[in-house]
Amino acid sequence: MVPPAPPPNPVPVAYRATLPAVPDWLNKGDNAWQMVSATLVGLQSVPGLVILYGSIVKRKWAVNSAFMALYAFAAVIICWVTWAYNMSFGDKLLPFWGKAGPALGQKFLIKQAILPETTQFYKNHTTVETPTAKPLYPMASMVWFQGVFAAITLILLAGSVLGRMNFRAWMMFVPLWLTCSYTVGAFSVWGGGFLFHWGVMDYSGGYVIHLSSGIAGLTTAFWVGPRLTEDREGDPPNNVLLMLAGAGLLWMGWAGFNGGDPYTANIDSSMAVLNTNICAAMSLLVWTWLDVIVFKKPSVIGAVQGMITGLVCITPAAGLVQGWAAIVMGILSGSIPWFTMMIVHRRWRWTPLQMIDDTLGVFHTHAVAGYLGGILTGVFAEPELCALFLPVTNSRGGVYGGSGGVQILKQLAGGAFIIGWNVVVTSVVCVVIKQVVPLRMPEEQLRIGDDAVHGEEAYAL
Repeated sequence: MVPPAPPPNPVPVAYRATLPAVPDWLNKGDNAWQMVSATLVGLQSVPGLVILYGSIVKRKWAVNSAFMALYAFAAVIICWVTWAYNMSFGDKLLPFWGKAGPALGQKFLIKQAILPETTQFYKNHTTVETPTAKPLYPMASMVWFQGVFAAITLILLAGSVLGRMNFRAWMMFVPLWLTCSYTVGAFSVWGGGFLFHWGVMDYSGGYVIHLSSGIAGLTTAFWVGPRLTEDREGDPPNNVLLMLAGAGLLWMGWAGFNGGDPYTANIDSSMAVLNTNICAAMSLLVWTWLDVIVFKKPSVIGAVQGMITGLVCITPAAGLVQGWAAIVMGILSGSIPWFTMMIVHRRWRWTPLQMIDDTLGVFHTHAVAGYLGGILTGVFAEPELCALFLPVTNSRGGVYGGSGGVQILKQLAGGAFIIGWNVVVTSVVCVVIKQVVPLRMPEEQLRIGDDAVHGEEAYAL
């Protein structure tokens, strides 16, 4: 008697666990969340910041500003997979730098993700404290996720030099700064460098992305020089409503920015997303209240700036603090950067900041807010949440006693390293480029704008 045929397998071939495309180590939920998170961060740049930049500047600079962001995104991705990913997350070359190498080969990209220099040892240097991070998805997901973070850093930096930087100089600046500055911060703090093992806390880029882009943006603005006086004194946005659309993409995209950094869809990821929105909302409200109290009018642009400072401030702390701390951080991120931008920068004529034309105030919204967030992380980081994320055991913020006071000093020192490195290296990059092409547009292009630079205009009126 012939036995009956087995019932057909209801699972489609592509999804059967026994196939090579679905190895035992793959967690489909984690992989899906990581790719979604990367896409959300990518959307913050394209179209988010492309729209925001193209709308917040004067009409004659709309195309140039949007294109600087678009070009940087594309250029960074190619540099990232060619050499920069491994400089940031590969094997150690120096205590602050990884070995350059491509992230393009099939054998590299389809294997399980691993961050090779993140094994944390105790002080005896032999006993493992926290093993190497091995997310449950392929290297391709990790490379892409980290690539969009690198890209948005250059785009944020561009906000300091909109309306006058020579586009050819920008084309040279992007790969040079990515290679010489971003990779150093990423490896030192995230990839297994000396700040990582020392225990500096940066959950999702308060130092690596925001502090570095704000300091480097201010430094680049110094070397490029200011916009024309007429552009600085009369600088109305060309489309406030479209600017809000770009800002909205930035805010909602931050769910991937902070929610994806545990490298898994776990409970810490949920905490990070909730804290992100709490702090951003509180910061927006505080900035708006201050505008109403001091200037008698609620500013839409001010509200967007307050939103951004809240998002930036919570970034280094997102999955490490409780909700009440996120509210406190929102109050401080809506007031301290407001004070440095609206009072110190704009009203104190003797301040050195008056000498530098930071087009969108990136120094205040990203450098000040990022450093503030890093310091407050050292104050409010909750021990149980730290244990869910950090490789250094018994980590805690200052309010929880123990080693918390030392953590604040670590946060200050880590930020100081990022500041010092970016001032020096960004200056060197600018000086080198200046020997090849001018950093600043010719006067004729500065007077005319997009039509002279690109032969295109944003609005055919």
